[in-house]
Amino acid sequence: MSEQEIRTQISEKEDEITRVEEDASKKEASAEKEIEADFDDKINDTKSKLEVGEVDLKEATEKSKEWTKKMNKLTVEVSSLKKKYDNLVKGKTKALNKKLDNILKEKKTKIKSYETDIKALRKKLDKLEADELKSKTVE
Repeated sequence: MSEQEIRTQISEKEDEITRVEEDASKKEASAEKEIEADFDDKINDTKSKLEVGEVDLKEATEKSKEWTKKMNKLTVEVSSLKKKYDNLVKGKTKALNKKLDNILKEKKTKIKSYETDIKALRKKLDKLEADELKSKTVE
């Protein structure tokens, strides 16, 4: 092979390299466009959903903290009110029972006093009737 033929082959090979590089460059550009077409809309859609989701999550987290504080406060208040309610119900029952016991004691005391008086009056009545009967039989 002559020097010129070798130079020509080198030149042809270099030209082939240039063509391969150009083809690769075209394919790269085409691949980039193809991948962008497949992914960019999905990426943008997902990104906007992500941003909305992050805002909603932040808002929900803040509300959750508020509600947790409110829940803790109400738990204490409700517990306190339940104890107060239970104590008042018990207190009412005790007070009513005590009052009814006092009324019963007072009733028994008064009745006993009246029964004693009735007994004394019956004795007097029996004595008067006996005296009257004696005086009628004596006559």
